[in-house]
Order: sequence, then C-alpha cells, then structure tokens
Amino acid sequence: MVAQAHLDEVLLNSKLTFEDAVIAKIAGKTAQNIDGLLSMNGNFFSDIADRFRTDSDPTKGISVEVGEKQVAIDMTVILEYGRNAREIFERLTTAVTEAVESMTGLSVIEVNSHVSDIMTKKEWQQQASNPQKNDSEKRVQ
Repeated sequence: MVAQAHLDEVLLNSKLTFEDAVIAKIAGKTAQNIDGLLSMNGNFFSDIADRFRTDSDPTKGISVEVGEKQVAIDMTVILEYGRNAREIFERLTTAVTEAVESMTGLSVIEVNSHVSDIMTKKEWQQQASNPQKNDSEKRVQ
C-alpha cells in the first residue's frame, strides 16, 4: 500500500496536459447544442454538409491556445438569421467555458467568436443539401 504522503508528493510533481485538438473538440461538441448557432465554420460549404453526417469534425472553425493552466479559444460561427447574436454569443461562451473548465481543470481566459455569416434555417438546409453546387458557384471560372 502506498502512503498518502508519497501520493501527495507524486501528484505535486506530476502534470496533466492537453493537446489543442482536445480542447477544440470539447468546445465544438458543446457548441453543437447552442440554439441559433447553425454551424462552426472552417470551410463553409463542407461544414454545412458535415452537420448532417455522423463523422463530422467538431473542431472545424475552432482554434485554441493551451498553456499549462489557461486556455484561449477562437471560434468562427454561422448564426441563424433574425436571432440575437449577443445572446447566442453569451450562451456559447458560458457553455464552452463551463465544459472546458469542468473537464480539464484549465482556466478559460477568453472565448472569441467571429460571425462569418448569417442565414435562415431554410437557406442553411438548402446549402447543406447541395454543397458541391454551392462550391462550384464560388469558384472563379
């Protein structure tokens, strides 16, 4: 049996670290549950299609800086037209901060959200149902 004093010493000399992708995944999975947030945006058209697939990458549109005790998160998002951006931002920031801090013990020092687009759910679903057509419309011929 290991003595408690020894375990305390081991814990004092040990550290827990996280890959940036782990923090981004926590933030992305949390963001998926925010009403009024249509998509995270790394590559706009592929992200919309990803929202309907089971193998979507929840880290798209998210970048993080992870230190030993703190983390900063940047997110690029698409919001639903007509919704209050400030309210969505506050819900997103609160939820992501709570999730990251409770899962990792790291202190979230900032969550920055950049709105890259707004659209109605209908427009978003139309884009999602035909991502290749939309991609080709975007290219210079």
